[in-house]
Amino acid sequence: MSADSLSVSIVSFAPDLARLRETLRTLSAALAHARCDADVTLVDNGPGAKYRPSLEALFAEEMHSPVHKRFLSGHGNVGYGKGHNLALRASRAQFHLVLNPDVALEREAISEAMAYMAANPDVAILSPLARDSDGELLYLCKRYPSVLDLLLRGFAPAALRERFRPRLERYEMRELPADRPKKGIAIVSGSFMFCRRALLAEIGGFCESFFLYFEDFDLSLRAGARGELAWVPAVRITHHGGNAARKGWRHVRLFVRSAITFFNRHGWKWA
Repeated sequence: MSADSLSVSIVSFAPDLARLRETLRTLSAALAHARCDADVTLVDNGPGAKYRPSLEALFAEEMHSPVHKRFLSGHGNVGYGKGHNLALRASRAQFHLVLNPDVALEREAISEAMAYMAANPDVAILSPLARDSDGELLYLCKRYPSVLDLLLRGFAPAALRERFRPRLERYEMRELPADRPKKGIAIVSGSFMFCRRALLAEIGGFCESFFLYFEDFDLSLRAGARGELAWVPAVRITHHGGNAARKGWRHVRLFVRSAITFFNRHGWKWA
């Protein structure tokens, strides 16, 4: 692939097809605007084979030439990180974008990301400015978490979170400037990770010990040992996702199990 090439991986599991359509449509528009050599892989993690026809049709409808398309299905639910690794290991592009199936990109998102990465060869991963469905800012950059931070942010009632608001705002790096990039970020969200592909390959991509949750925290720290992580607000997205506590007890259990794996690997911080 060319020097300004990009591969993109999207992993779906029981996706909201309307949201996925928006993701593919806005990604296609952003790639066309950037005029880069692009390879997009949609990874179908299920559940079951019933999603395959709808996903294949949607992928064909919304991803247009000259994008190279790959659709992977039939491997079952191998987890978020392993699903992305299936695409990442086949890529030879200069850059790789890890993208959630519920993220809408602004038209300039890819071109702005590629321009910043080209001008800053020390940066390993770029994180965008994100808003939720209501237009409220999301905070995708984080400091290293403590157990208390995670409990407060994910599970505490609103009144208790308000008491700890300064602490949580510091953890979420709310002081980041809205008008200029900033390097020195510790952790970025996996919903949109614009990465230097060769560096990701060197560190083995996502750690497959994480089935869901904290694989992005782990990847951030390992990539951050090789290069800078940067906040680039000129790259803009909308993320329609929610947190684990709102998705039921199965997701809470997965969140807790992955948190334990993360802290065992990188060090426990309680408060």
